[in-house]
Amino acid sequence: MQTLDLGAFTDLGVYTPDEPAAAAEFYRRWGFVVLRDLLPAALLERIETECVAAQQDVLAGTAEPRYGSTKYLDDEGKVEKFVNYVEHVEELAPGVEEALALPALQALVADLLGEGFWRNRNGVVYQDARPGRESGYSRIGWHADWQAVPHLDIWPGTAFTIHVDGTSPANGFLRVVPGSHLWATPSPFENVNGAVVPEGAPAARGYTDTPPPFPMPLGFEKVRGELPVYAERGDVILHDAFLWHSAARATDDATVRRHVRGGWQGGDPGLRDTETGFVKNAAR
Repeated sequence: MQTLDLGAFTDLGVYTPDEPAAAAEFYRRWGFVVLRDLLPAALLERIETECVAAQQDVLAGTAEPRYGSTKYLDDEGKVEKFVNYVEHVEELAPGVEEALALPALQALVADLLGEGFWRNRNGVVYQDARPGRESGYSRIGWHADWQAVPHLDIWPGTAFTIHVDGTSPANGFLRVVPGSHLWATPSPFENVNGAVVPEGAPAARGYTDTPPPFPMPLGFEKVRGELPVYAERGDVILHDAFLWHSAARATDDATVRRHVRGGWQGGDPGLRDTETGFVKNAAR
């Protein structure tokens, strides 16, 4: 009887800063990579402290309104009870900028997107996902990040996620379809939120002209070939803007899933300061 070597699947896609070539190769093949031991422990603790303080200031109303976000929520009325998102958190949490400037991270992103990569004006977001009744964000359905801005040539791009908390089935986790960034995924003309796709959006985007083997689900359905991507506290996940992904809801109501996220673009730098808008196509 054959036995499966589970060791081959342990920490799939996890690389340390001294493995940049292997990390880049894995990312290009599968569309994501997990970077471990990149952030010093003291820096991560500082990021956590600064982001929690910013979150409390938004809830108390002592922070400027631009830092309080409702556009990502499933129910905007819940924003008075709890703050799931702090936008432009890098302005309130200097530790975030310090982490994003780490030479190993910058070098890897330059390898993936080119030396001229840039961050758009939407900035960085601190996200606190939890399943409680007061929360306006607990999960998100299948999407590819480029579908939120399908009409502008700011792509390719990569999203970064700095994990303040580790992830698991208990508090939720990232779901991905490995290799889906290589497909030509359609613009989200059909979506569950009735979001309107701006004029000028192409029929599809991706690294090849190969159409997906099946349609992207509009909700949270199981997808053939999907994998969970679990993170430890302090891990940084990079995933491609063309990658199909979603986030699973926590199974334990007492848990939280906090992280800092944003993205870098490799497209037309002339669009760097353009108001991109936001097509809210993904199910919540």
